[in-house]
Amino acid sequence: MGIGGSDMYRQQILDHYKNPRNAGSIEDPTFSHVGENPMCGDEIRMDVVLSEDEETIERVAFDGDGCAISQASASMLTERLQGMTVEELEALDRDDITEMLGVDISPMRVKCAVLAEKVAQDGAEIYFGEKDLDRTTTEE
Repeated sequence: MGIGGSDMYRQQILDHYKNPRNAGSIEDPTFSHVGENPMCGDEIRMDVVLSEDEETIERVAFDGDGCAISQASASMLTERLQGMTVEELEALDRDDITEMLGVDISPMRVKCAVLAEKVAQDGAEIYFGEKDLDRTTTEE
């Protein structure tokens, strides 16, 4: 899998991969976005429901295909995002994701690990009209 770290974290990743949390879709999400990592073919769609103030993330679901790292990261991220503000989502970076996973991610797998984060961030930016068309979902 291209990861190192404690067995506990490896088990957690495997558990999220085999039993993903918040998998599926949400009917009438505030926004939905799909992104892929063309290097390995991983693809993730994130559905996000914002509270009435459009600042707090109420619900998140994901769907997609990919390696254990991308799918586990998406599952873990859906749990973490609920209750966060959009501002907090936009502030997440690669270090936050690798810390959440709790394992060392090889440089080749970083894009897999951050795919869900980038998809959620891009979806929010498009929804709020902030999306820079030069920025892609697979950028680090």
